Amino acid sequence: MSETNQGIARLVIVDYKDLSSTGTNIQEEIEMAFGKEGVGIIGIRNVPGFVDAKRNLLSLSHSLAHLPQKELNDLEDPETLWNSGWSHGKEKLKNDTPDINKASYYYNPIIDVPGTEEERNKFPLSYPCNRWPKKESLPTFEQACKEFGSMMKTVAVELCSHIDTYAHSVNKSYPPQSLYETLANTEKVKGRLLYYYPLPGEDQKEASTPNATDDSWIGWHNDSGFLTCLSGGLWMEPNGTILPDPPSNIAGLYVVDRKDQVLQVKLPMDCMGIQIGECTQIITGGAVIATPHCVRGSPNFARTSLACFIDTPPTYRLATPPGQSSTNLACTSRSSRVPSLSKRYTHNMLFGDFLEKTFNMYYNFDDSSI
Repeated sequence: MSETNQGIARLVIVDYKDLSSTGTNIQEEIEMAFGKEGVGIIGIRNVPGFVDAKRNLLSLSHSLAHLPQKELNDLEDPETLWNSGWSHGKEKLKNDTPDINKASYYYNPIIDVPGTEEERNKFPLSYPCNRWPKKESLPTFEQACKEFGSMMKTVAVELCSHIDTYAHSVNKSYPPQSLYETLANTEKVKGRLLYYYPLPGEDQKEASTPNATDDSWIGWHNDSGFLTCLSGGLWMEPNGTILPDPPSNIAGLYVVDRKDQVLQVKLPMDCMGIQIGECTQIITGGAVIATPHCVRGSPNFARTSLACFIDTPPTYRLATPPGQSSTNLACTSRSSRVPSLSKRYTHNMLFGDFLEKTFNMYYNFDDSSI
């Protein structure tokens, strides 16, 4: 099933029973979503418990974002560059400007203390420990975070087998079940609960222009890991009252297609989205391709969502399939909106090194250098 309009991305949607049933063939849908003509995202409908788990967690984001400042400060983890707990105003946008339009809460939904002590000391950014708000402040928050994030990881792992089958059909040198075996038991799972503040002042005017290319809530980027699960957004009044429908037709998630055309993604409220990350693009030799995306803001309203990143340990070696050239890989996806993959990836490099190089290039990114 797909939805197509001018300026709207064709979103491929599959039913969860087709994802989870043994022997079900969804290769056409995988190619449409992630292949050379896709936009790097697929929708999964009818995941058991998804709608309730989504609302249970996202409805708490306003309360989290408006905790007393001292409690929010206690949730910060600067030693891991804010990769655990609360983060607001730490990221930077264009012209080295602090990003105050959104806040993030990072956590691992499957384990509070991941990895070994040695791994945590060696890779603090990859293995941060969870920091939870006080129970008396948000009594159901921790349970809601873990339930929703764990559900997302389970669905992503089930999708892996279908991606493996497709990648092997495109390139017979791709080892079958590679992605599934890589991610099935990983502890490197990071939930990012996002709260987007209503845009102030001139930002409101700019973001409300239908033809704007403004990326005022999240700037243009590729997901640099393996798979990213998306909850879709929940909209709120500034006081936290949940809205039944989006108040803006233009705010939300945007992608670029393979021709670098900007398209809006409308993920239905009952669908989980899953995006391809650059590492999956690498290990499949470009059979599936990551897509630049951003989030456009809205005046007068807040938005909340959860992204869940499913990745490998930092010591995992990123290698293209045997016989696949990394030079050809870099040509599978080009956009002036993100740093060139060819400038960040070298064959057989560690995942942790790839992330570090990618973060540094985004931090200093100037699209005139591409």
